[in-house]
Amino acid sequence: LFHVAADYRLWVRDPHQMYRANIDGTRDLLRAAASAGAHRIVYCSSVAAIGWRADGTPADETTAASVEDMVGHYKRSKYLAEREVMRLAGDEGVPVVIVNPAAPFGPRDVKPTPTGRIVVEFARGRMPAYVDTGLNVVHVDDVAAGHLLAFARGRIGERYVLGGDNMTLREILLILGEHLGRPAPRIRLPRASLLPVALLAELAGRIGGFEPPVTVDALRMARHAMYYSSGKARREFGYAPRPGRVAL
Repeated sequence: LFHVAADYRLWVRDPHQMYRANIDGTRDLLRAAASAGAHRIVYCSSVAAIGWRADGTPADETTAASVEDMVGHYKRSKYLAEREVMRLAGDEGVPVVIVNPAAPFGPRDVKPTPTGRIVVEFARGRMPAYVDTGLNVVHVDDVAAGHLLAFARGRIGERYVLGGDNMTLREILLILGEHLGRPAPRIRLPRASLLPVALLAELAGRIGGFEPPVTVDALRMARHAMYYSSGKARREFGYAPRPGRVAL
């Protein structure tokens, strides 16, 4: 079994729906699969469930974190879901390997996801400025390949970061601009200046029933560059992602 379903949004009107899907749904699905005889399960978690390092160096599977460190309902739900998966592996013998994808980019992101929205909004000319933050950019096909490698060679009860290259948001936009023939924004805005905009956008989203283009949680997340290392996956099962520039 490959469990890759999740409610991946950085803003949601009813947080209970997200927790039910990401935590309760994961627990029930893995238990049902184990009862049905699944001999090996790969659970798709997220780097959102991993902490960050204050010195800006890339975090990895050993980086300590608590639920209090998780910003927003999505991160909290994925952190708590991963804790439950580890408990199932340790206490109930569920044969599960955990993978933690970074920020995936690539085809068929039809929603789009929060990461895909960066590309869409920039391509539509709706990103006149940027904030000082960073992401670990990985091609979605490499994440898929990492799932298969984890299924074949990953260790039960262990987790593996599936990332690519650590890049600033400015670097990402410059690369997208090269492909699209559009200049990247030059204006860097302080996060505090966007807070009133985010509050108004969230209010409009609640009234109109749509996901706002900028949220308070997204600004809080942007305080720290979300940089990660995939060294463990490279060493243990030969994970080899393409460069982030190619992914974009």
